[in-house]
Amino acid sequence: PVIAGSVVVPYGHVIGNGKWRGSEIAQRLQGKIRLIFEDGLGLVDFHLSNRTCILYISEADLVAGDEFKRRLVRFRNASSLGGIVIVEKTQISDQYFLAVQKLVVLELGMVLLPVANQGEASQLITQLVSFVREQSKDLNSNPFLRKPCSQLAEPSLFRTVQQIPGVGKTKALLLLQRFGSIHRLCNASVKELELVVGQTLAQQIYNF
Repeated sequence: PVIAGSVVVPYGHVIGNGKWRGSEIAQRLQGKIRLIFEDGLGLVDFHLSNRTCILYISEADLVAGDEFKRRLVRFRNASSLGGIVIVEKTQISDQYFLAVQKLVVLELGMVLLPVANQGEASQLITQLVSFVREQSKDLNSNPFLRKPCSQLAEPSLFRTVQQIPGVGKTKALLLLQRFGSIHRLCNASVKELELVVGQTLAQQIYNF
């Protein structure tokens, strides 16, 4: 089982699962962030901080069957870490994506971020690392920021809402202030959404 604090991530570093040595992600991350490989990370692919980690679901994982689902459920049940799930959404894996989205976001309550390939995933990991760093600085320097920060500025949550077509930073913030979680946003009616973003975008979000 993965337990918070069982892996200590030095500031400014990312710890990667040994299986990613020599991969495209690892090569593209070189020079952008300090990547250390460790064997025996179990279910986790990358640790961004002591409390935030990434589980990576590749196109091959999706096509190969349900093993990745068992891995996600095991992680959720055994861990007190915040897990961000990165999924390769390609022409081949697209047919499986909705089912994965439903499992990860609605059933397991984790954040899901789609990428086209490992190159895009490396860019996303680089951005997430700087988000996590900024967040830890904010939290450490100002205790009064704790509550709103955890609810609204959760970087991965904020990014996920911005994945919705037509939703930029401002609209994402408004939606999170109004609904508070992806789960509540997914279950919102068109009428409820209209109050926040107007009729046209509300219908778009609802359809998405």
